Amino acid sequence: MLTPKSFFDLDSFAHKDLFLMEKPVWESLKNLKGYLSSLKLGKIECKIPSSAVLINPEKISIGKGTIVEQGAYIEGPCFIGEDCQVRHGAYIRGNIVTGNRCIIGHATEVKHAIFLDDSKAPHFNYVGDSILGNHVNIGAGVICANFRLDHGEVVVEVDGELYKTGISKFGTVLGDGSQLGCNSVINPGILLRKRTYSRSCTSIQKSNLRKNKDAKTADQT
Repeated sequence: MLTPKSFFDLDSFAHKDLFLMEKPVWESLKNLKGYLSSLKLGKIECKIPSSAVLINPEKISIGKGTIVEQGAYIEGPCFIGEDCQVRHGAYIRGNIVTGNRCIIGHATEVKHAIFLDDSKAPHFNYVGDSILGNHVNIGAGVICANFRLDHGEVVVEVDGELYKTGISKFGTVLGDGSQLGCNSVINPGILLRKRTYSRSCTSIQKSNLRKNKDAKTADQT
């Protein structure tokens, strides 16, 4: 119910070893930095325009056919797949893994995140400490909030039960095929199953308002 297979088809994903298949899906985000450190980065197989900024290029890999537009900012470590688009004004802050045919669009900020194949954050988005599944599209202005106002531990709700994550920064998990309407905000610690849809200007949040002390750890399931 909480493991990656509940949210994603990973059979053809080049980085499926990143995912801890028997653990709650947020544990794979904790594994992201270690996974990137295990890769041989520094292989850039596309044209980089003169006005694009690459920080720590020896820790950046970009696949064939990917288009990096003028004015993009990319900081390593990160792995960007093949046939992706990194559009003008994109702000990639490091610890990113994308699959193939992904879009990180104009004025979109991304940090510590995983994009599976064909996932798109194309316009004015924030994706922090989050996972976007295969064929996910988030509309213009969608924000994946990753930090509680009280700076406390992020707690996940599943079927009316709350679970502790052990981390203070955790955005969202969007299952395969999900689409979110423009200008929606996803509150920290939201898990959305495959093929979830939301209207524009939606605030997606937990319905359960019990205090954190009532939350379980994942190993209590």
